[in-house]
Amino acid sequence: MAALFGSRVRRLRTEAGLTQAELGRRTHVVSTRITQIERASGAKPTLELARALDEALGADQLLVELWPYVYREAFPDWSRKFMASSEQAMSIGEYAAHVVPGLLQTEAYARAVLSVGLTLSSQAQLEERLAARLGRQERLDSADRPELWVVLDEAVLRRPIGGPAVMREQLEQLLTAAAQPHITVQVLPFEQGEHDAMGGSLTILALPD
Repeated sequence: MAALFGSRVRRLRTEAGLTQAELGRRTHVVSTRITQIERASGAKPTLELARALDEALGADQLLVELWPYVYREAFPDWSRKFMASSEQAMSIGEYAAHVVPGLLQTEAYARAVLSVGLTLSSQAQLEERLAARLGRQERLDSADRPELWVVLDEAVLRRPIGGPAVMREQLEQLLTAAAQPHITVQVLPFEQGEHDAMGGSLTILALPD
């Protein structure tokens, strides 16, 4: 995907009659950074740079739409395979032990969840992770949308992620989602006691084959 992104940048730049140095100036990066992107070498483009390139080249959001796939390549093989399978799944079943599943998170809730953890290195990385997560939610509104069945542990509803206002918005989002015919949201109450999924959250994908 990085190679595809780079080839699109090269083609758009050539069609615009720009040198790598000129494109670099318009996007506030050095010309060697443009070279790296076009050759798919070095660091992958950030979301901010993808947006700048899209605007400078008049790409009509093409580069921004390609960016999540380039970003995904930074994940381990198993994670990339899971995300690819999720995009093909006919149905998704989730048990969430700690937080609302990513497919149903509001932007503010997702930002609060993604802001914690030792792997977060910068604000730019947070914005990239947030954009990737929100981008995956778009499939729930697509023509080939999957059936989604979510079981939330009661702890998910009790833990005030992001503060009262953020949590209120998130709970309203869950109610809205649950009203859709292809989404089921259930709660496993504390009074249930021990159960088979106590080891942690899990997701089951049903693929076309």
